[in-house]
Amino acid sequence: MISAKDISLAYELITPHIRRTPVIEVDGADFGCAVETLTLKLELLQHAGSFKARGAFTNLLTRKVPRAGVVAASGGNHGAAVAFAAMKLDIPAKIFVPSVASPAKIQQITEYGAELVIAGERYADALTASEAWVEHSGAMPIHAFDQAETLLGQGTVGLELEQQANHLTTLLVAVGGGGLVAGIAAWYGGRIKIVGVEPDQAPTLTRALEAGQPVDAEAGGIAADSLAPRRIGQLTFPIAQRLVDRTVLVSDDAIRDAQRQLWKTLRIVAEPGGAAALAALTSGGYVPDPGERISVLICGGNTTAVNLD
Repeated sequence: MISAKDISLAYELITPHIRRTPVIEVDGADFGCAVETLTLKLELLQHAGSFKARGAFTNLLTRKVPRAGVVAASGGNHGAAVAFAAMKLDIPAKIFVPSVASPAKIQQITEYGAELVIAGERYADALTASEAWVEHSGAMPIHAFDQAETLLGQGTVGLELEQQANHLTTLLVAVGGGGLVAGIAAWYGGRIKIVGVEPDQAPTLTRALEAGQPVDAEAGGIAADSLAPRRIGQLTFPIAQRLVDRTVLVSDDAIRDAQRQLWKTLRIVAEPGGAAALAALTSGGYVPDPGERISVLICGGNTTAVNLD
């Protein structure tokens, strides 16, 4: 259902509205990694602070939006991206977030002019509240990960990365609901190894792969506002099952350490979910084989709470 051709078409459509985020090459030893060169894709520099802007614009530019506008449930980043895209395209937006959403993301959503509703403690609570609003209002829902248009938009990260660094053999990607990793995996189609990285307190894809289908998982940890939807998407799971090589679980401490290393080495401030993929390398959770040419996606930077000491 999600083809490389469709991702290419989506990229052409959204290119005027998104940033082509940079790729940098760093010495792997600077991060304690057993690779000579590590390629980082800095998607945290995307509009609204994360890759989510790609999926948001793809939805708004390919679907018929009703007069009631759009509604989204989000741990924060998707909501900020939908609010940003809706602002740019002059579309009314209502965003539901859980109480766990970070103040930085809540502030973004309101600054972009969307109506904000805090509903429940976790993403699943906000999603339920947003679905009730759709029934009441007739607004168009934009799912954070389990929607074809969202997957197409997130897949453009892979397209862009291949244009910038076509020598890679392995890509590490943080996993929440699976939209990013599935979209990117659909683009590459098995041509490189895709490794999903999850917090050990939110092993959504890991549990699904073990069970052979989407199942409920824990939804905690410091990245709960971006990587803890409780259950992998119905659309994203079969793509990940087929094309993601493996998953790696990382601890909160490993994520915090990766955040600190990004700051000390590159002066980059990443949110916990944005640093999770790097944590797989810096913690030794993923040990590269000799000759692997590895890239890590730094996927989000919406935080004001990084301990840089």
